[in-house]
Amino acid sequence: MNDTTSKPALPDHLSGNPRSPHHDEAVFQFDIGIMLNGKERFDVEEYCISEGWVKVPSHKALDRRGQPLMMTMKGKVEAFYK
Repeated sequence: MNDTTSKPALPDHLSGNPRSPHHDEAVFQFDIGIMLNGKERFDVEEYCISEGWVKVPSHKALDRRGQPLMMTMKGKVEAFYK
């Protein structure tokens, strides 16, 4: 199978929230994988490779707007296309 569409380069800082300035809709046309410390994470909302952190939503806590609170996890971050 030939891939006729070229994939854009993955940015250093990417967010899944459309209200964020780090959101890039062109990247989300493809499946993205995130690895933190050698293990693939499926719940990442935002990442920064150069600073070495990912943000994941907490399970129960909500902010005042009803959005889940984000917990920051630090380590070696790798982003890739699946």
